[in-house]
Amino acid sequence: MGVGPLAHGVRWGPADGPRPRLVASDLDGTLLRTDGSVSQRTVAAWTAAAQAGIETVLVTARPPRWLHDLQDVVGPRGIAICGNGAFVYEVATRRLVETHCFEPGAVEELVADLRRAVPSVAFAAERATGPFVADDYPDPHRDRGADRSVRGSWREVGTEPVGKLLALAPDVPVEEFLVTVEEVLGDRGHLHFSGAHGLAEINAPGVTKAAGLERWATRLGVAPTEVWAFGDMPNDLPMLSWAGVGWAVASGHESVRRAADRECPANDDDGVAQVLEALLGARR
Repeated sequence: MGVGPLAHGVRWGPADGPRPRLVASDLDGTLLRTDGSVSQRTVAAWTAAAQAGIETVLVTARPPRWLHDLQDVVGPRGIAICGNGAFVYEVATRRLVETHCFEPGAVEELVADLRRAVPSVAFAAERATGPFVADDYPDPHRDRGADRSVRGSWREVGTEPVGKLLALAPDVPVEEFLVTVEEVLGDRGHLHFSGAHGLAEINAPGVTKAAGLERWATRLGVAPTEVWAFGDMPNDLPMLSWAGVGWAVASGHESVRRAADRECPANDDDGVAQVLEALLGARR
């Protein structure tokens, strides 16, 4: 697709190709502002895209329960791909449509191996039945419903199907910790990093944002070339690479900005909304 300048740093050639049939976006750092809020401009642009016949879907590392305050943003189908692809969630009805979890026994093995490699590591998990937080986990989101979590020994993390295993070791430098986790993990899962306070997010083999988005697009009969995807962090890279056009926000991680096909303004400048406004304005 050709490239041409638009306002405020958006670069896209609206006359050079068809509009997307599906637009997917990460939430934190991308569609949402840095303080976690969503602007009215973004809500309006996201809604207008759906009303124009473009499928919209959120693809996020967030667990399902952290989407309830964003119901107005989710879109007419009310679907979000959560937990880096572990869950497909119907927000309005609070119903899990799909789960993609670790095989039985896999989490217990990973937890034991990570404990040996990093003795101070602590765990939590997003499970099909809800969150689990180990007693020693330094929970940074205690004010976001963690009191409703199941709590207990780290040995109990895998007693129910786990969609996403969370690991923290605050006394270990983040880069060192992530390298160690990746070495221990091997091909037993996917390590994702969304920039959240040194958190290692681990999903089952084959579970990524890209895989989740691909399944959803296939269900809708949409080809990769008909998808635009927006993101800001390394866990978005597979999704941006899979989509026909991968967009990085200007405030995103350097590796994402380098790899993306296009760059739009920062999240605090409503970059996704600016692209959608330009897209819809060009097609009126």
